[in-house]
Amino acid sequence: MRRAFVLVAAVSVALGGCNWLRNLGKKDNVEPPTPLVDITSTANVSRVWSTGTGKGAGESGARMRPALDGDRLYVAGVDGSVQALDASSGKTLWSVREKKIRWSGGPAAQGDLVVVGALDGTVRGFSASDGSERWTFKINSEVITAPAIADGLVAVRAQDGRLYGVDPADGTRKWVYEQSVPILSLRGNASPQIGSGFVFGGYDSGRVVAVRTSDGAQAWTQMLSVGEGRTEVERLSDADGNLVLDGNELFAAGYRGQLAVFYADSGRPAWGRELSSFAGVAVGANAVVTSDAEGNVWAFDRNSGANLWKQEALKHRWLGSPAIVGSYAVMGDLEGYVHWLRLDDGAIAARERLGKKPIESAPVVSGDMVYVEDVAGHVGAYRTQ
Repeated sequence: MRRAFVLVAAVSVALGGCNWLRNLGKKDNVEPPTPLVDITSTANVSRVWSTGTGKGAGESGARMRPALDGDRLYVAGVDGSVQALDASSGKTLWSVREKKIRWSGGPAAQGDLVVVGALDGTVRGFSASDGSERWTFKINSEVITAPAIADGLVAVRAQDGRLYGVDPADGTRKWVYEQSVPILSLRGNASPQIGSGFVFGGYDSGRVVAVRTSDGAQAWTQMLSVGEGRTEVERLSDADGNLVLDGNELFAAGYRGQLAVFYADSGRPAWGRELSSFAGVAVGANAVVTSDAEGNVWAFDRNSGANLWKQEALKHRWLGSPAIVGSYAVMGDLEGYVHWLRLDDGAIAARERLGKKPIESAPVVSGDMVYVEDVAGHVGAYRTQ
């Protein structure tokens, strides 16, 4: 079971302090997944294509997802493969593979640049047009989350807590921001977000931080979750789930903490609700959606934080990070199912199965298309009409 307890602290030391308390979760989440019941589909969902793209995240513990830029979808895997797919058909446009590198962070794509990170600390930029290497940047820690590319900067989060600002033209380091991380933490990191002159990141200490894109200096920090208890396990508090930057609002959710909204320019809180989440958030025009540590799906009013609904039918199904397509929230689960939930009342409107492997990352949405990847590298494209 993913996020099961692994209490061998010596492993963290042996791996150079990389916080390898792998897939740690709440003790009561060893409950079996809630059985799925038949539904009457009220959403018109159809699979457009599906394909295998290497080994995906495998057992790395990373939540790898495709990157969409224009009409191309980019994927990477722990088998060393990086591929570009035609987003409309799933056809492979180019593919490169390096057998000695295990990609685990990314990809990210913008313009003619695709960036991927690896378990050995390699960060590489590829040409989006043909997959040729553009540059390589090396750090001394794992990269298990997607970099971000925007505003003339590549932001790379390392497992040891460092956040790097990298020049997208040649891969040289512009700056590095350091944030201490606890000895034990959940396996996973929040992908950085770039906007309004800042890079935003969530940390294993339960903090959300903003640093300036120009020099990496800290602009503000806020505590999202505060671990309390007598032992390291009881004090676990992480902000590993997806962050969403929308205008001047930054949305975040933490394990043993809260779902909160901060004003991006100042860090001032707008509102918060007590909630423990691994997955992070998805943000629509009127609703914020997340799943809690038990697998209940929640929706809150975007402006006030008022509770809109709670869906319990997917409890203990280890839901992946959510996304929003049209008037639905969409997310995958541990058995490879993809679920569409109505944003107005939380009712399950459609269900498709990509495969039999867990879907842990957030779907990628473009218009009425939803792209989903499981941990084995299977990718599916669904149209939601």
